[in-house]
Amino acid sequence: MADTTVMDKLVSLCKRRGFVFQSSEIYGGLGSVWDYGPLGVELKKNVKDRWWRAMVHARDDIEGLDAAILMHPRVWEASGHVAGFTDPLVDCRHCKNRFRADDPRIKGTPGQPDAQCPVCGNKGTLTEPRLFNLMFKTFIGPVEEQAAIVYLRPETAQGIYVNYLNVLQSSRQKVPFGIAQIGKAFRNEITPGNFIFRTREFEQMEMQFFVQPGTDAEWFERWREWRMEWHYGLGLTPAKLQWHQHDATELAHYARAAYDIQYEFPFGWQEIEGIHNRGDFDLGRHQEFSGKKLEYFDQAANQRYLPNIVETSAGADRVTLTLLVDAYREEQVEGETRVVLGLHPSVAPIKAGVFPLVKKDGMPELATELYHGLKRRFPCFYDDSGAIGRRYRRMDEAGTPFGLTVDGETAGTRTVTVRHRDSMQQERVSLDRVAEYLGERL
Repeated sequence: MADTTVMDKLVSLCKRRGFVFQSSEIYGGLGSVWDYGPLGVELKKNVKDRWWRAMVHARDDIEGLDAAILMHPRVWEASGHVAGFTDPLVDCRHCKNRFRADDPRIKGTPGQPDAQCPVCGNKGTLTEPRLFNLMFKTFIGPVEEQAAIVYLRPETAQGIYVNYLNVLQSSRQKVPFGIAQIGKAFRNEITPGNFIFRTREFEQMEMQFFVQPGTDAEWFERWREWRMEWHYGLGLTPAKLQWHQHDATELAHYARAAYDIQYEFPFGWQEIEGIHNRGDFDLGRHQEFSGKKLEYFDQAANQRYLPNIVETSAGADRVTLTLLVDAYREEQVEGETRVVLGLHPSVAPIKAGVFPLVKKDGMPELATELYHGLKRRFPCFYDDSGAIGRRYRRMDEAGTPFGLTVDGETAGTRTVTVRHRDSMQQERVSLDRVAEYLGERL
């Protein structure tokens, strides 16, 4: 059974400390749409920055891209989204709730007298299943009646496929090479939920790697290994990560192989990234629908071929939630509950809190000077309000790895107390070495 207690506590913490707020909350909120607050936007940015460095900056064979959200409607016909991106839905005529037709809670056959609504319990009130397209529609043109229908993209990958030739020619890359992109996608999810895990507006971190046919299986295994290592590098608990292989019933019709990296959330094992061997389906479909030749010419082998694609697709929001869940813990310290976000220092939104022990004896001035010096290099937070223990606790909840306290010894010894979030151990560090000290540990 799902442990909702941890998630309830985490949602409360995220609002209290400024990680995530419900969108349009003062108007009652909008279902499964969320806003990232001051700490949340930094955490998510750090996740995206680490992904971009690993994919683009650290490699010579991957180029970056930022394709538009709005695309030609034929793109989605070619990709199969217009015809196949649908779910069968049923409605309860009594309580007005909507469900997927295959919802295991439904007893009986929807549309028949024996079908029972899983919410209100009435029989015979469920409609026949109807197909529901998951893409959001909008219009391009000044008058809606005469305007062209376009879609908000349900994935970022198609923007990569239609720009494959542009990137190949402008970057002078050779196969094998990849194209990486981070961007917003939109799906009119029927059953969103679990906080920011499944939402209608979300951000994807996708990379499409173009390879010679026959080498796709080898590259697929390489990317599986590299992607799991990246998640380990975020500091996630290895025992809470596992592979899930798609069987014949789960595998997309175009996919040759697919694995999910799953994390053990309080609500069960769930996907946070997928690695897929897509074969030549995508370029083949766009070549067919556009009439544009997308073959690659290998000069060395004097050979033309349509590259196969190995895809890695991670959700920035899901990885951010994974970090929050994995980092959250409660400890008993001197009879009080200490709430800690044990985030890896490299992704923590705030790297150090700076505190004058008291508001006198020159301590605020020294602390302010230290804070402004560090802030040029690291995200820091200055706090002089309340007892020092309370200030430490506030930083623990924010996931801040280091606390720097200017105390009575600082003026004489030119040192500050460095307090470590996880162990709560303290040590003295020279004022002129604090920046170097933090840099080594971040």
